[in-house]
Amino acid sequence: MIFQTQSHTLRPLTTAHLAQTMSLMGLTAAELQQKIEAALASNPALELLEKRFCTICHRPLVDSDTCPMCSRPPGLETTEPIVFVSSREDFYTPKGNSYSEDLPGIDLAPEVEQLPTYVLRQIAPELSAEDRPIAAHILTSLDEDGLLRIPLVEIARFHHVLISRVEGVQRLIQGCDPVGVGSTSPQGALLVQVELLGENHPIPPLTTRAIQEGMDLLSRHLYFELGRLLGIPTSQAREIAQFISENLNPYPGRAHWGDVHAAAAPSQDTYHIPDIIIAHQNERPDGPLVVEVISPLAGQLRVNPLFRESLQQAPSDKAEQWQSDLEQASLLVKCIQQRNHTIVRLMQRLVMIQRQFILYGDAYLEPCTRASLADELGVHESTVSRAVSAKAVQLPNGRIVPLSKLFDRSLHIRTALRELISQESKPFTDTQLAEMLNQQGYPIARRTVAKYRAMEGILPAHLRSARHHLAAHPR
Repeated sequence: MIFQTQSHTLRPLTTAHLAQTMSLMGLTAAELQQKIEAALASNPALELLEKRFCTICHRPLVDSDTCPMCSRPPGLETTEPIVFVSSREDFYTPKGNSYSEDLPGIDLAPEVEQLPTYVLRQIAPELSAEDRPIAAHILTSLDEDGLLRIPLVEIARFHHVLISRVEGVQRLIQGCDPVGVGSTSPQGALLVQVELLGENHPIPPLTTRAIQEGMDLLSRHLYFELGRLLGIPTSQAREIAQFISENLNPYPGRAHWGDVHAAAAPSQDTYHIPDIIIAHQNERPDGPLVVEVISPLAGQLRVNPLFRESLQQAPSDKAEQWQSDLEQASLLVKCIQQRNHTIVRLMQRLVMIQRQFILYGDAYLEPCTRASLADELGVHESTVSRAVSAKAVQLPNGRIVPLSKLFDRSLHIRTALRELISQESKPFTDTQLAEMLNQQGYPIARRTVAKYRAMEGILPAHLRSARHHLAAHPR
């Protein structure tokens, strides 16, 4: 751990101090580790001391004789969290020592089931032994939109089979949930969905042709030109576009794994190592929450006092460089101290605000914005944004989520939306869901319902209905 004193008042920041602190603020624990290791390797004025331990509980100390846990006044409210900087190395100490007896062992978040695995489970009973390698090849070649970006002929050549055989396996995959997965383009995914949907529900006339011939016009919302292409009024072209927007998904993989309208990008929401860990003290649910802000190195980072003394006798040709090293080392130590101090203060307040959410789940999230928290802490909103950015927090139940989730104003509504859909006997349309949510006190438009439904990985009403029909009447 890089121990930093957190109880003293920090001095006003210089321009250089502020710039580097803000830069460090946005780093995850792993990124900060790389930064510090590089500085230790290149700057002789820095040193890393061995850590000291609390004589009571044997936790690493934070520049004091007792740790934040043992020095906690007994009269404090249990709703007030214990927040301090800790070491990732210490967190992964095996259970049974004095450190891990007070806090539950840290289990990495369970892996989210990947799209290829999810689809393969659905089609496995229908695959022959010869087709399984082909299916595996297709599924492991999907991008994050659930689309196949390599030619089918390439797969056929690899397995020494006819392309028609690969196409047959692809069609089997495309009929799975999410419908259209394994298509070679967004256009292909939409066509598969229209075909399946048309088996049990009315489709606006010319929808298939609009997708086949007018994808570019649809994506650019050029409804007059689309109507002219199809030989229909602009109003009818708009109806087709609205139907596609409400009921189809050009990026089927993102129905369950991300934003359905976004292009492929690395997922930012799956975390396996947290930057902050929240747990119950002594595993007692009625006790205070313990919040550990993870620091990546074991030991105390400081400016080497011997280096500072030797600067007085520095050779003339090295004096300037040594002075620069000393200033850079001092600045880095102060900036890390400021970073930790700010994140600790932020978590102290944020955990108090979101205690119910942390303990009981999404339905209990309190309204909280970065701006309002910045006002409370007396810092700029950008400071809070950087402190939250790209960081993950582990909750007492072991779940690891983005720290930004604690600011998600849509979570209440999305929880209510999931509840409504889980209880439906006949799939509700987005319009019906919007009306029901409004009745529950959530003013929301139909388009926003569609957005939140997609964020939750829930299919449109027509596709949910088609899936239920297929489940009830398997081919």
